[in-house]
Amino acid sequence: MGLMMIDVSVVVPVYNEEECVDALCTKLHESLSNLGRSYEIILVDDGSRDGTWARLKEWTGKIPNLRIIRFRRNFGQTAAMSAGFHKSRGRIVITLDADLQNDPADIPKLLENMDDNVDVVSGWRKDRKDPFINRRLPSMLANSLISRITGVALHDYGCTLKAYRREVIEKVHLYGEMHRFIPALASWVGGDIKEVVVNHHARQFGKSKYGISRTFRVVLDLITVKFLLRYSMGPMQIFGKIGGLFAVPALLMMAVVAADRIFGWNDPYLLKRPFWLLTPLMLLTFCIQFIGLGLLAEMQIRTYHESQDKPIYVIREAAESAV
Repeated sequence: MGLMMIDVSVVVPVYNEEECVDALCTKLHESLSNLGRSYEIILVDDGSRDGTWARLKEWTGKIPNLRIIRFRRNFGQTAAMSAGFHKSRGRIVITLDADLQNDPADIPKLLENMDDNVDVVSGWRKDRKDPFINRRLPSMLANSLISRITGVALHDYGCTLKAYRREVIEKVHLYGEMHRFIPALASWVGGDIKEVVVNHHARQFGKSKYGISRTFRVVLDLITVKFLLRYSMGPMQIFGKIGGLFAVPALLMMAVVAADRIFGWNDPYLLKRPFWLLTPLMLLTFCIQFIGLGLLAEMQIRTYHESQDKPIYVIREAAESAV
């Protein structure tokens, strides 16, 4: 790629966090400057509508190794993290939220736990400082569901504070709300995952960008992740199985009708019920439709793997530390 590699990149999506910027930059600088490793801080402004960008530009003249990126509009947290990954140069990439509920002081702990056998270190907010009904309870249910469906058991998929080895994160392509599923996607490409307890603080400034309305999008992306993990290289297998579920009862019903005609049973129930004639035809039609979808999906997958990557964000401007 022609870029000079460094030890650690910290990627932070930022959206309407003007009040948090000063404390965030201060805490990141304090935590990283004492690591004894080369590092960079990448703050991605996801189309903020307040004074976030102006405040970020001020900090490029105050601390070293700070790089800031500004989107033309709000593309979402996944896109912001993806942009940070693309622009980063670190052998290890760490992500965290900008609202300081994640503690930058936990960064050394993540690095200490990333030994030669670990590719992803995921934070676990064991003592979470959020309301139970509308934040913690939905999160607990979601974590259980995601762990069961993906086969990668974690207590806290929603914790942004995570560390990734570059060779793993480079193989993961993000879109939608996929950022929360990165550990599962990393496991799919052969990454080994470790979970560690991290601090969690109550929000001090602004208001949360998350809500229950986001749950539905997460569920849809979870279905997508499950498909990618199991059937992305052979979608015909899932569509073919669904088609088979329609074909089996259709063939059984047709066999009963055929036996009635062959053996001369002349069962009045079968003769007077169009259900036994029309239903098998409908079921076979569904079967053919699903097999056809499978064939189309197979062709789409071939096109996907052969096509060029398209960006999921547009950058307005960028800047780096002047100190």
